[in-house]
Amino acid sequence: MKCFSFTTAAMFCGATAAIAQETSGAEPVMQTKFLEIIQAGGVMMFPLALISVIGGVLVLLYLLTIRRNAVVSDRFMNAAEAMIRKRDYLGLAAYCHRQNESMARVTQKTLDFFTKYPSSSFGDVREVAEAEGSRQAGLLSSRITYLADIGSIAPMVGLLGTVLGMIKSFMEIAGGDIQGVRQMGLAEGVSEALITTAAGLVIGIPALVFYSLFRGRVQKYIAELEAASTHLMALLHTQVEHQKPAERESYTPSQLGGERPDLHGI
Repeated sequence: MKCFSFTTAAMFCGATAAIAQETSGAEPVMQTKFLEIIQAGGVMMFPLALISVIGGVLVLLYLLTIRRNAVVSDRFMNAAEAMIRKRDYLGLAAYCHRQNESMARVTQKTLDFFTKYPSSSFGDVREVAEAEGSRQAGLLSSRITYLADIGSIAPMVGLLGTVLGMIKSFMEIAGGDIQGVRQMGLAEGVSEALITTAAGLVIGIPALVFYSLFRGRVQKYIAELEAASTHLMALLHTQVEHQKPAERESYTPSQLGGERPDLHGI
């Protein structure tokens, strides 16, 4: 019995060592096969690799930059409301200049126009705010379209590799004199065609998926940007309207020689 147990233990240890050795060698073998597949893809694998790198960089960049705080943050809205209620428009313009978010750009453009052209109506001020808001929304939307372009271009590059691989296959068939040579040439060209097609789809499908995700996020943030702009414009208009009666009461005919100032643009 002891001899049998020792024999069983030895067999188990040997099998375990063999499995461990095969497992340790499986990863280098898989890496080697993957590199061989990439090399077999032909010359079109180089632009596909470049496109994949660009797509990965864009995804990481959008994950870091397309955020709610980069479009409109609660901190900015609270600070802007407080300054507008105090009628500290120059201070708000300076604060907007230090902030790097879309709502700050809209507010800054609006206040610049409001302070430079005090005689203009509030309708003109609102149009400036709407124009800058549309520009910021367009910038957000146009950025993510690059992912859609990659999702469309990568399969087309893969298709071009497919066409080149099939051309190579038929050229080998036409130029081969021995049956074995013909079969080898056909297999090589078809494998190149399939590899480039697969690579194009592997790059294009994730790019389109991330584009869909970022598109939904951008649309949500654009809606929040529009709501925040409307809120600040309404608050600014209310403060301006409340300021008019107070400034009219501060002037008397005796102080102004019987005349009142023109308050149309305040």
